[in-house]
Amino acid sequence: MVVLAASIVGKSGKVLVSRQFVDMSRIRIEGLLAAFPKLIGTGKQHTYIETENVRYVYQPIEALYLLLVTNKQSNILEDLDTLRLLSKLVPEYSYSLDEEGICRHAFELIFAFDEVISLGHKENVTVAQVKQYCEMESHEEKLHKLVMQSKINETKDVMKRKANEIDKSKIEKNRGDKGGFGPLTSMGSGRIENSFSDFSISSTGTGFGLSTDVDSFSTKPKGRPTASAAAPPKGLGMKLGKSQKTNQFLESLKAEGEVIVEDVQPRLGQSRTAAPPLTDPVTLTVEEKLNVTLKRDGGVGSFDVQGTLSLQILNQEDAHIQVQVQTGDNQAISFKTHPNMNKELFAHDYILGLKDSNRPFPTGQASDAAGVGLLKWRMQSTDESMVPLTINCWPSSSGNETNVSIEYEASSMFDLQNVVVSVPLPALREAPSVSQVDGEWRYDSRNSILEWSVLLIDNSNRSGSLEFVVPQTDSSAFFPISVRFAATKTFSDLKVRNIIPLKGGNPPKFVQRTQLITENYQVV
Repeated sequence: MVVLAASIVGKSGKVLVSRQFVDMSRIRIEGLLAAFPKLIGTGKQHTYIETENVRYVYQPIEALYLLLVTNKQSNILEDLDTLRLLSKLVPEYSYSLDEEGICRHAFELIFAFDEVISLGHKENVTVAQVKQYCEMESHEEKLHKLVMQSKINETKDVMKRKANEIDKSKIEKNRGDKGGFGPLTSMGSGRIENSFSDFSISSTGTGFGLSTDVDSFSTKPKGRPTASAAAPPKGLGMKLGKSQKTNQFLESLKAEGEVIVEDVQPRLGQSRTAAPPLTDPVTLTVEEKLNVTLKRDGGVGSFDVQGTLSLQILNQEDAHIQVQVQTGDNQAISFKTHPNMNKELFAHDYILGLKDSNRPFPTGQASDAAGVGLLKWRMQSTDESMVPLTINCWPSSSGNETNVSIEYEASSMFDLQNVVVSVPLPALREAPSVSQVDGEWRYDSRNSILEWSVLLIDNSNRSGSLEFVVPQTDSSAFFPISVRFAATKTFSDLKVRNIIPLKGGNPPKFVQRTQLITENYQVV
């Protein structure tokens, strides 16, 4: 009288997750699950099927089936109770109840199933207890992280001491040879150029107590650099020398296999920034993720927008609420509410509320929490006019060189922030020769990638170009081109109109955060 297996299968019989609670061969369980879709009839009211050896107890969840395989002597009332509890757990761990979402959270679901069923028998637990048991912290993991962090700190201290020793010996040598700090001409434009082409370093001089920040993106002027750009700044000659020496020492440690954690400045091209801490009683976040594939000769390979509306509440007294929203005019977007939401209320009044109006929304203080998902939507299209940013790459070979011209064109629908276009290059001995750039560029020699960055694209610069020269190579070496950016406007144009308190009183203050980000945006 036991549960043999708990599984989630598709309508076609594809097994997404299956947890066996007795000794069974893989062929046996696969045969049982493969036979299940063929046994389901149409027009039947019950949700169980009996065969010669086993009983299937199932429940549809959108386009999937949650299924228990038991023996025929099992108590079907207990099995139905177990099935009901599992059906409540699945939406807690998988936001999207489709094949992709279930597979993404497969291990979390298996762990949750293990907390509900032990050796084929149901445990006396609730949904809250299962979530608590699955989130237990590990003391051994904390201890391991502390040990690793202490080793990293010790390595950084050794690195700083050795760097100081190298600087002191260099200063003493210059004093003995020149009677002073040494000429500034020894650090000419070549040293400064190398500093700007490397990653960001923040260091403090030992002699003067000043600091110099070298940005990660080199701002290369068009044409030849001016004399003022090539000359070193006055009074900071030894400062730049320290940054260069420290950098060389870091690279030597890395070559020997040491793990070095560096304090670097954030790059200009980062499309996602850390969310500010929550200060408002209610925060609603509208986020859309872009997955776009553009063809190098023009046209759209794929265009997919996936959006979510999530809710974060600080205090328990503000948790009994409903959220009224307003959707945009885009008819191509289809909205879908969370299984715990009242679907009829949203369909008629565009109000998001729980099915059980007496139940409060979860609350939390963590500023980096994902929030409670209320609504999701999706849009797919093949219309090129919907694409926010198009990239045209034109390689042309001449003699022993390949001239590459890249142009971007941005739609007027969005103002794009922190745009970074990453162009793969063949293996080069030195950085490519950039003759013209709208914005800034940086060459990643380790990955052989040229990163072209533009902080903001608005009505003043809807188009821009980059031109550079590399040794002769095939045109396919410059693809796929990856793009990342962010925007504060979305395709859905979803807005929160009002917060409705369910227990009377004034509605709590709320803030809406809106962002459009790229998840996978490529030109192939």
